Amino acid sequence: MATERLPMRNLREILRQKWVLQQRHRAIARALGVGVGTVSEMTRAASAAGLDWARVQQLSDRDLEQAVYGVGPQKSARAPLPAPELIDVELRKVGVTLRLLHVEYREQHPDGYGYTQFCEHYGRWKRRRSVVMRHAHRAGEKLFSDYSGKKPHWIDPDTGEVHEVELFVAVLGASNYTYAEVTPTQRIADWVGSHTRAVEFFEGVTALVVPDQLKSAVTAPCRYEPEIQRTFQEWAEHYGTVVLPARPRKPRDKAKVEVGVQVAQRWILARMRHQTFFSFAELSARVRELLAELNARVMRRYGKSRRELFEALDRPALKALPARRYEVSLWSKVKVNIDYHVEVGDHYYSVHHTLVHEQLEARVAGGTVELYRNGERVAAHPYSAVRGGFTTEPAHMPKAHQQHLEWTPGRMIRWAQQIGPMTGVLVEAILAERPHPEQGYRSCLGIIRLQKRYGTERLEQACARAHAARARSYKHVDSILRHGMDRLPLSATPERAKAAAPATTPAVHEHVRGEQYYR
Repeated sequence: MATERLPMRNLREILRQKWVLQQRHRAIARALGVGVGTVSEMTRAASAAGLDWARVQQLSDRDLEQAVYGVGPQKSARAPLPAPELIDVELRKVGVTLRLLHVEYREQHPDGYGYTQFCEHYGRWKRRRSVVMRHAHRAGEKLFSDYSGKKPHWIDPDTGEVHEVELFVAVLGASNYTYAEVTPTQRIADWVGSHTRAVEFFEGVTALVVPDQLKSAVTAPCRYEPEIQRTFQEWAEHYGTVVLPARPRKPRDKAKVEVGVQVAQRWILARMRHQTFFSFAELSARVRELLAELNARVMRRYGKSRRELFEALDRPALKALPARRYEVSLWSKVKVNIDYHVEVGDHYYSVHHTLVHEQLEARVAGGTVELYRNGERVAAHPYSAVRGGFTTEPAHMPKAHQQHLEWTPGRMIRWAQQIGPMTGVLVEAILAERPHPEQGYRSCLGIIRLQKRYGTERLEQACARAHAARARSYKHVDSILRHGMDRLPLSATPERAKAAAPATTPAVHEHVRGEQYYR
């Protein structure tokens, strides 16, 4: 590449300040906003052309340009500088610097440009690029991830219902190699699952993962110390990477993925705008097809595709995947009730009775529910989808159902009898029909506490009605009270009330056709 041509007034000013004012190269460069190498090169070229200041004043712009930039011994010996796009690609590789690239350049071209002009050549190109693209991303260093704000959809062919889904996008920093897929939601299971499939698509793991501060990634957003969601953090530890969320309201932290999302919207979503999909699987397959085409497209800036840059830059620098795929686990905080059970997914699992009122963490993964106290596992059960059911380990129960701290079935019944006989009868029936009496403690406590809200008399009437209907649970008693059914006579069941209701006489007028019309 030839020396950059300056406007003639700048060239004349360089020569004037150097030859007339005797200024130093750096002072001239600062004054005119050019590189020191440019000042040195222009001064040397003018001297080699046999010029002095008196001669420069006599020459026209065209003659001066010919004298300085024309082909001569000094110019023909210079080798062209490498394209700045190639320098930029090489700088993304681990350990590569401008100094190293210049040394390699001079090894191939001993008479080539010096280091200052080499850097100035690359710097001018770099400054012309957009602000958000100035981050220098090292190969294998960062994976940026986010969801697209624009959602694709599919249509149920039977009902015509439109199902909107999410478009997940992950982009490698150095090569711009992109992964995209559709997921039903942005929930943690889909978020972590998308990252698992992304690293498998890339066949390796980056040193850092940079997500936006959405809820599935960050539980407590903060500019300085964001709290990573427990499952996502566990995923990162499994793959040997680090989660580094982008700072709130700092778009340059996630510029790579924002551009990647825009590209995915243009080359994936926009190309599907006239297509209709009748299943999630059909939509997913089309996204995979368009993703392959996107990564194969040649980028004008680099003259290579994302796939080619990935093979040259990121793939050699990625860390190997672990032997075992991460299995999504869902964490939640739970509290042990007086029945020494915790609620996870509308089901109740036991822990040792000495842990009553303790705060625990529940982990659901691989068909197993694990319960932890201060990081130590205290119980594990097979997962159950039975709503309202109990899974109880006999070893967790008090010996022979005797003293359970201060709670026993007998004490629970006596407490209920203080409210009234029917409340005691219902509580006793609830405890008797459970496989283990402790499994009825929650329901009994809820019933007893209804006294504060509705009073003793109403609670007694509600318990009597619930017992007669064999509706032995807190929810039934609460429903009776909320709907005022405790005020009805015990014999006034909804069925009897309907039967006793007087028959209504149908309205007769000219606009009513009657049942005979339809026979």
